[in-house]
Amino acid sequence: MAKQIRIFDTTLRDGEQSPGCSMNLSEKREVARQLCKLGVDVIEAGFAIASPGDFEAISEIARVVKGSQVASLARSVQKDIDAAYNAVKHAEAPLIHIFLATSPIHMQHKLRMDPEKVLDLAVEATKYAKSFCHEVEFSCEDATRSELPFLAKVVQKVIEAGATIVNIPDTVGYTTPAEMTERITYLKQNVPDIDKIHLSVHCHNDLGMAVANSLAAVAAGATQV
Repeated sequence: MAKQIRIFDTTLRDGEQSPGCSMNLSEKREVARQLCKLGVDVIEAGFAIASPGDFEAISEIARVVKGSQVASLARSVQKDIDAAYNAVKHAEAPLIHIFLATSPIHMQHKLRMDPEKVLDLAVEATKYAKSFCHEVEFSCEDATRSELPFLAKVVQKVIEAGATIVNIPDTVGYTTPAEMTERITYLKQNVPDIDKIHLSVHCHNDLGMAVANSLAAVAAGATQV
C-alpha cells in the first residue's frame, strides 16, 4: 500500500523572504485560501513573534482557513511559543512549529551552548509547546550538518516530550540526495520511536537540488515535505 506524504507549505513564511515576494494581509489570506483548496496539509502562515504584521496575518489565516492545519514558527523560547499559540489558537487545526540548531557550528557560534544544554532546551520547549497545542513540530535547524548520533538523540527525546512531527531541514542548502538518503535512513534505524511521528524534511535550493533531496528523503522513509 502506498504511503501518504503530507505537504507542509511555507510560502507565507519562508517563501516571503525571497526578494520581491512580500505580501500584504489580503494577499496572504488569498494565498492561504488557494493552498487550502489545493489540499495542502499544513500552511505555515508566518513567524508570530517576528512582527505585529506577521502575528495579525497568522491570526487572520487561522480564523478563515478550514481543512488545513495552520502553523506558526517559533524559536525554542517561551515568549515565541506564547506568541505562536496566541496567533494560531483560533484555527480549526492549530500547530506550533519550534526550531533549535543541532549542528556543531550553530551550537558553538550561534547558540553558544554545549550539546547537553541544547538537548535540554529542545525537550523543555517541546513540552511547553505541547501544553498549548496537540500538534507540535520540532525542527533540528541545520540538521544536514549535525552529527548523526546527536541528531538521533535529539529526535528521540523530542518525540518522548510530545512532538508529533520532527523536521530535518537542509538549512544552508548544503546536502545531496545520497547524503539525504543516508541521514533519513540512519534516523529510521536508530530512533526507537521514529514511526510514532511524521518525519519531515525542508530542503533549500542553493545547489539546485531541493526537489531531488526531497524525493530522496521520501524514498528513504520521510512522510512530510
